[in-house]
Amino acid sequence: MLWLSLSVLLWGLFHSLLASHQAKELSRRWFGDRVARFYRLAYNLFSSVSFLPVLALAALAPDRTLYFIPLPWSGLMVVGQLLAVVALVAGFRQTDTWEFLGLRQLSGPVEARQGLVTGGLYRYIRHPLYSAGLAFIWLMPLMTVNLLVINSALTVYVIVGAIFEERKLCRVFGQAYADYAAITPMLIPFIKRNKARRKPSM
Repeated sequence: MLWLSLSVLLWGLFHSLLASHQAKELSRRWFGDRVARFYRLAYNLFSSVSFLPVLALAALAPDRTLYFIPLPWSGLMVVGQLLAVVALVAGFRQTDTWEFLGLRQLSGPVEARQGLVTGGLYRYIRHPLYSAGLAFIWLMPLMTVNLLVINSALTVYVIVGAIFEERKLCRVFGQAYADYAAITPMLIPFIKRNKARRKPSM
């Protein structure tokens, strides 16, 4: 379990460091703007491929069941997972999916192509994609020791990643994002009352 925990945390550390503004600027200085256009795509590919050894370790390491939620409650949890998937799709549709994947960057800079999104799911939460992902992994009806380790480490990673994302959005949108963050919860909806009315924008 220790090695599994360390492997997930190490993956999250590299993932977060590569996502930082400093890493992107270093890549731009070393390789120039033409190569830097591929950074997001390479980052996504590396993150996906580098997580495969973690999954392999989880599959091969000794494991035991912690709990299994029986019907009908497990059925409700699966419904919750399906709703999380719907939220993920809706969140992607509200943002630039091609930019998220790193494909739009191949044609040039994209920072100014889309403004701050505060409508739809983003009206209730600042990071619906992160929240939906967390909901999906924690609504598993079957929980094992290894799965608990991975879920816990991924939760820490998502929270750290959200903090990095907040800093980036503050740099890009400035006071507009600060005002939005002041009245919109970060990861859990409906935990903060809106103190001012605002008109949703797409």
